[in-house]
Amino acid sequence: MRHRWGGGENLPRTGGVILAVNHLSWSDPVLLSHYLYNNGRWPTILAKAGLFRIPVLGHAIAQWQAIPVERGSTEATQSLKTAEERLRNGAAILFYPEGTITRDPAKWPMAGKTGVARLALATGVPVIPIAHWGAQDFLPYGETKPRLFPRTTFHVLAGPPVDLSKYAGKPMRASVLREATADIMAAITDLLAQIRDEKAPETPYDPRDAAGR
Repeated sequence: MRHRWGGGENLPRTGGVILAVNHLSWSDPVLLSHYLYNNGRWPTILAKAGLFRIPVLGHAIAQWQAIPVERGSTEATQSLKTAEERLRNGAAILFYPEGTITRDPAKWPMAGKTGVARLALATGVPVIPIAHWGAQDFLPYGETKPRLFPRTTFHVLAGPPVDLSKYAGKPMRASVLREATADIMAAITDLLAQIRDEKAPETPYDPRDAAGR
């Protein structure tokens, strides 16, 4: 793939940091890891626990020191505890606040889940928003074979840390976490709008609304 990368100067070279990213394809963790490695950071990825049980792939993910996430169970909170420990020890955690590949028809970031805000407020580490575009053409959602032709350009843009100072010292109530999450998602969406040179929707897509809940 071709690449067009920007914002590398916003990535701290040392210390714990949360890298909050939009999710477009199963290929984007690898593509983003290339970008981050070339900018001086080795990312720790939160990955579905089921991926660890796939032959070869599971071994590779474990060697990358990824953190398994058991979705829909009480063990899901353990992944956040592990991530918090890693952050306090100086790790760079690659975090997808949406929790899954976007279901927005136009592929804009969806409403985020509150795990990234909880981690940020608990640890005080910076949250660097990162947007990317192109992975969805290389390996579209639902497909298993990459599209090698025509050659795809992978765009990445990292922004400055999200300002979460107004939440410092506040109790981590659901309302506080939702507001902080919205600020993080807005920063990611703004960066993606720059990459796409388009206006983002005013209200992010929420799959819960689409399901009628």
